[in-house]
Amino acid sequence: MNSPTNSRMRIIGLAGWSGSGKTTLITKLVPCLIARSLRVSTLKHAHHGFDLDRPGKDSFVHRAAGATEVIISSAKRWAILHELREEPEWDLADLVAKMSPVDLVLVEGFKRDAFPKLEIHRAANGKPLLHPDDPYIVAVACDTALPNAKIPVVDLNDIEKIADLLLKQAVPVNFSAKS
Repeated sequence: MNSPTNSRMRIIGLAGWSGSGKTTLITKLVPCLIARSLRVSTLKHAHHGFDLDRPGKDSFVHRAAGATEVIISSAKRWAILHELREEPEWDLADLVAKMSPVDLVLVEGFKRDAFPKLEIHRAANGKPLLHPDDPYIVAVACDTALPNAKIPVVDLNDIEKIADLLLKQAVPVNFSAKS
């Protein structure tokens, strides 16, 4: 993986079953971490195709015409839409290498990749814990006690404690995303 220009850039993931609250937790963690004077970016894996533009918009027409990349820019934001066409899906390391340097990257998804993750678990989902089978899960944020857990467990509603844990467990982005 390419090294970022900011050697302080670190990464950690949030993993859990659908409906566990990963996105909700990230939306609470980002402002908490920013309040600590950290620059934070997120990377979200989608298990299906998605579109950021709509039919009829110029960017959509450019992609439909065959452009590999389309950049959309305004005074408020910019985005690059990259069509893979027949290329394989990019891996986590390649995607992170494309990101601008920040202090912390929070990753939602990529649960099979080899980097530290916080498991988000809700008892009401009725799903098994992931951590017994994933050595890269370093802690669990849960809405119930887990007395038999062999890794740290933190209350899912204790955002400050979760932020502390994420910062402690995050690793430099020059990790190997392949096991």
